[in-house]
Amino acid sequence: MARIDYSDPSKASDRTREILDKNRNANIFRMMSHSPSYFEQYCRLGGAIRHKGELDPIVRELAITRTGILCEAPYEIIAHKRIGKNVGVTDAQNEALENWQVADCFDETQRAALAFTDEIVNLKKPTDATFKAIAAKLTPAALIELQLSVGFYIMTSKFLETFEIDLQPVTEVVG
Repeated sequence: MARIDYSDPSKASDRTREILDKNRNANIFRMMSHSPSYFEQYCRLGGAIRHKGELDPIVRELAITRTGILCEAPYEIIAHKRIGKNVGVTDAQNEALENWQVADCFDETQRAALAFTDEIVNLKKPTDATFKAIAAKLTPAALIELQLSVGFYIMTSKFLETFEIDLQPVTEVVG
């Protein structure tokens, strides 16, 4: 159960209700909309990460889901495994993300991105070797997008866990 009550969409501004409706009133957004200005900007950046960059969407979703795993955020893991499937992440890849290092279902770029993700989450910064490995595989823009995606979803995972956001049945948030 969430640590504080979710916001009441019926009491929100038109703009906040519009964003909530677009996002199917998912619990994460109902919680975040307590601060409408932050909520709007969060959704703007999240939309750019998911829909505007050049980073391969499979690499992006593998990195986001791995971030959720490392941050121990079940809501994030479940949501992004589903989103990943919609962009081409295989069931085998989703299943292997816990121990990706020993799995054979990831290509070289995906493996370099997962190592980069692990080090962003677990270390002060990625090692030179890990940075060079992913930088050799991605354009500068895609590399920036990968780092910002991981950082954004660290924040999102911590938000979900801080407020103990309740999972919802898929039928409530997928349409």
